[in-house]
Amino acid sequence: MQARALRLPAAAAAPLLAAAVLSACGAGASTADLAAKAHSTPAQKAAAARRLAQAPAALRVNAVDADTLAGEGADALKQRLAKLRGHPVVVNSWASWCGPCRAEFPLFSDAVVANAGRVAFVGIDFEDARDDAERFMREIPPGFASISDPKGDAARSLGGGRISPSTFFIAPDGKLVYTRLGTYVGHDAALEADIRHYALGLQ
Repeated sequence: MQARALRLPAAAAAPLLAAAVLSACGAGASTADLAAKAHSTPAQKAAAARRLAQAPAALRVNAVDADTLAGEGADALKQRLAKLRGHPVVVNSWASWCGPCRAEFPLFSDAVVANAGRVAFVGIDFEDARDDAERFMREIPPGFASISDPKGDAARSLGGGRISPSTFFIAPDGKLVYTRLGTYVGHDAALEADIRHYALGLQ
């Protein structure tokens, strides 16, 4: 069941929102176990690299910063999304303190491979410590660049900041078309279905 949106003071939001859905999201699994859940094969990754090499420049440039914090705050997110105008974008808001986010990252890693060259992926590291976030991405690489969002203003600019993780689907014209509050874990096929429907406009 999808997690409900919650509104909490910023200081209390992180631990309470994480705890609210922790037990349902496999957050107790080890880092190695979670990283192993990404099941894209070497052949699939090679094919994705070839597609990306032939993709428009904006998608190639966006992919260069994968698994790093590339900019900070709402302005950095706005600038990155502006450069991706004309292409569908999936934005995932996550944090290292968020157990469901940790469980969800392998799904996004696979989605990045499956949709290379046609969908841009961007992360928002919500109200997190930079060192913890960078360590998290080294342990479980998501395959996309993230905007550091220590004050939460980047997530809130998309209507987020209520629960982690959250995922935003942005159409090629730059308009937000759908927001999913809560994790895709336990609904694994739903992420690809939402990408097909909201990002690619397919049925």
